[in-house]
Amino acid sequence: MSENRWLATGNFFTSYKAEQRIFQTHIDRLVFIGLLVLMFVWPLIFAVSNKYMLVIDSILIAIVAVYGLNLLTGFAGLISIGHAAFVGVGAYTLATFARLLGSNHVLLTHYWPLMIVLAGIVGAIIGGIVGLPSLRLKHLYLVIATLSFQMIFQWVINFSKFYDQGQSIAIGRVFWFTGKVARKQHYFLWYYVILVVVIILGFAVRNLLRSKHGRCLVAVRDNDRAADAMGMHPGFTKVYAFALAGFFAGVAGALHAYLWRGVGFESFMLHHSISYLAMAIVGGLGTLVGSIVGPVAILMLELQVESLSEFVGHYFTSIGDVATALRPLSFGLVIVLFLMFEPRGIANWWRIVRSYFKLWPFRY
Repeated sequence: MSENRWLATGNFFTSYKAEQRIFQTHIDRLVFIGLLVLMFVWPLIFAVSNKYMLVIDSILIAIVAVYGLNLLTGFAGLISIGHAAFVGVGAYTLATFARLLGSNHVLLTHYWPLMIVLAGIVGAIIGGIVGLPSLRLKHLYLVIATLSFQMIFQWVINFSKFYDQGQSIAIGRVFWFTGKVARKQHYFLWYYVILVVVIILGFAVRNLLRSKHGRCLVAVRDNDRAADAMGMHPGFTKVYAFALAGFFAGVAGALHAYLWRGVGFESFMLHHSISYLAMAIVGGLGTLVGSIVGPVAILMLELQVESLSEFVGHYFTSIGDVATALRPLSFGLVIVLFLMFEPRGIANWWRIVRSYFKLWPFRY
């Protein structure tokens, strides 16, 4: 990078340390700080109903979950279609405490940051166990193994009397410094909590990719035999990739449980796993930006399709089945179109825009 980090044009690094900087230019840092300030300030300026705040909170939770899936699939090259089950593990960790101690126990209501971390740790342990088949399995066979975990999770929850056979398990309202959080401030509080978690885990992912462990993920994805020849341990790398994905998913599951004040079986089905995978693909596999824009794009698409389905069902009652089919049709169409015409996802558009300003005023 040029010595002037305000008007740096192109790439010119004189050290590995300079190349591994989080922000390549001062303008990148200013833009990021500006976005952070905007994200923290706008709820204080604009009045937003609980309905729309719930949607925004759900998008942020999906970002946390896709962080882990992108580490597993995008950076490590291990396809998983059981990610919703990992999210469910985090949520049902809280449900377990609620069933054993009560939904309003002090651990759940006062020590909720500790419970969120604990849910992530449990998710990491389960993720590492599920990742053990990756020592022997690859590609389609590994996909079947993760699908098996999804099916096992659904069966255990659906037929377990302890978890009330998948029925909703309540989680009590949390306490803040000012006391018990009221219903009107519930979504407002969790917006800031989840936003802070998104920022912290985003920096964690970025710093992981700068370390030798992050480079091991990419090396194993590209060629595990070559990585083994260079002194890396492909088996260990694959297992800890699953553990990392499980940790992020467990944290997302705990946030989901606290946000909805309960845990329900229907929130962690197979189609949710496919939705997470679609978010990673549409956003851009192997990119941190893709983990953020993917959930935003997919969940906003779902909202628009729901509105369109209501319109079709209201004015064309005789073809109600068409309205029902609009969601899976649009969902599959978007995935196919991105795989065909933009396999690198929306993050590639951001890369092109950044390259333009990076090379300005030159045209090459």
